[in-house]
Amino acid sequence: QLQLVESGGGLVQSGGSLRLSCAASGSTLENYAISWFRQTPERGREGVSCTYSDGRTMYADSVKGRFTASRDNAESTVYLQMNNLKPEDTAVYYCAGDSAPYNMYRKDSYEYWGLGAQVTVSS
Repeated sequence: QLQLVESGGGLVQSGGSLRLSCAASGSTLENYAISWFRQTPERGREGVSCTYSDGRTMYADSVKGRFTASRDNAESTVYLQMNNLKPEDTAVYYCAGDSAPYNMYRKDSYEYWGLGAQVTVSS
């Protein structure tokens, strides 16, 4: 069973950067696609990026060119580098894992979830 723990959230000014980490344990990370989601009361939980086990990465249009996801299988960690942050990026960010997600944007595609990390971007 895969356990996921997010870290690296915080408060940053508009235009700033943060890097989130998702540490995996309990199973071999390279067997899983790992995605980042974010949740707000207004928008619910939405997919941000997906890093597949073969290294392919996909991004939601709202973060393309600003966010970069990467994975270090040896360290069992997935990262989300967030640059040029905007107030609308404010959310709780979750990492999620599944061996074969059928749709990277659908939260019900993922079996394993972390507890989330708060990211707040001030204007």
